Amino acid sequence: MALKVELKPGERIIIGESVITNDNQRTRLFIEGQAPILREKDILTPATANSPAKRIYLAVQLMYLSNAVEKIQENYFTLVNDLVKAAPSTIPYVTRISNSILTGAFYKALKEARKLIEYERTLIGHVQAGSSGISENEPGDGVTKGAGGEPSDEGGRKAPTD
Repeated sequence: MALKVELKPGERIIIGESVITNDNQRTRLFIEGQAPILREKDILTPATANSPAKRIYLAVQLMYLSNAVEKIQENYFTLVNDLVKAAPSTIPYVTRISNSILTGAFYKALKEARKLIEYERTLIGHVQAGSSGISENEPGDGVTKGAGGEPSDEGGRKAPTD
C-alpha cells in the first residue's frame, strides 16, 4: 500500500537521499517502496539540534537516512552515555531508542527520540521552575522498575549453594 503525503506550498520532504521541495500549491504524493521518508517538520539540522536530546534525535535521523550506520552509531552512543550520566531518569527513553536501533527500526527510534525531546523539555521546565523533580505521573511512567530508577536488592543476597 502506498504512503499518502500531502505537502503544503513550499514544504520540503526527504525521500531517500533526495530533498524534494513543493511548489506554490498543495500537493498530494503517493509513495511506494522502501526509501526513508522524512517530512520537513520532523527534520533536525545540526544548527537546530541545540540540546542533548535533540543531538541524539539528529544522530538517529542520520542513521535512518544513511547507509553508513556504523559511523554514526559511535557518535550516538557517546551522546547517550553523556545524557544518561547527566540525567539518569532518561534511561527508559534511551533504552527504547537503542532497542529500536539495534533491531533496525530506525523510524520507530526517531519516534522514541521525539519522546525523549519532550521529556527533556519537562526536565528543563522543572529545573527552571525550581522544582526538585518530576512526579511519578510524568513521562516515563509505565517503565519497568529497576530500569534506571531505584537500585534493585538482588546483589545483597547470596545464592544458595548445594
